[in-house]
Order: sequence, then C-alpha cells, then structure tokens
Amino acid sequence: MRAPRFKAADTAQQVIGGFLLAGPFVVTEEVWSLAHAMSWVQGLLTAGIVGTIGYLALYGAATERDPDQESDVGGVPLRFVSLMFVSFGSVLVLALLFDAPDVFLSGVPPEQRVPTTVKALCLGAMFSVVGAATADTVF
Repeated sequence: MRAPRFKAADTAQQVIGGFLLAGPFVVTEEVWSLAHAMSWVQGLLTAGIVGTIGYLALYGAATERDPDQESDVGGVPLRFVSLMFVSFGSVLVLALLFDAPDVFLSGVPPEQRVPTTVKALCLGAMFSVVGAATADTVF
C-alpha cells in the first residue's frame, strides 16, 4: 500500500492544530519570563526537541508513512518541512498579532527582546507542533 501523498489539505490541518495549541502559550507571562531566563543553548535544544517531536509524531506514530517515499525539499520530507513552518510560524503570527513581545518584554532591554522572542517562539512551538502533527495524523 502506498503512503498518502502530502497535499494542501494536510497543511490546512496542520495550521488548524498548530494555531489551536499555540494560542494559550503565546499569551502566558510565564513563557516569556522563562524564555528571558533561558540561554541560547537552551533555546537551540528546545528547537531541536520541537523537530524531534514533530518527526516522531509524523513518522514514528503514523506507521503508514515512510519519509523516504514522500516528496522532499533538499532531502527533508515536505510534510516535515511544512510541520516545522506551521509550528514556529503559528506561534510567531499569534505573538505579533497579540503584541506579546511588547506586552511581556516591556521591562527587558531592547537588545534582549529579539533573542527572548526567538526563545519564546521555540517554547510555544513545542506545544504547537503537537497540535499540528496530531491534526495531520488524525484527520
């Protein structure tokens, strides 16, 4: 049996799941405080965990999918690229839409706002990826 091909509807499902789980974490002061206290190494490790969770959710839990049989971008399965874009992108869109960096980082020096925002995006993406991957796998 051939694995289902990745289609635009799959991305739409990822977007719905990603936005649903990203929202609560974008507007939580604790996430922004934690991001401010994190080092760059911790931020990078968090981003790596997001990728690992996403990959395992798509190809470990969903046994009908074979990453070697899917369309790819530079050797990386297109479905996974889409999942990462949606996971981080949904958090970024909501953070900017809700003006979260200005709200939660008002007391942070300007030169630390962008790095803190990037780390907050990684934290939010950890939850968004679960929603996005689940929506892609279930529906």
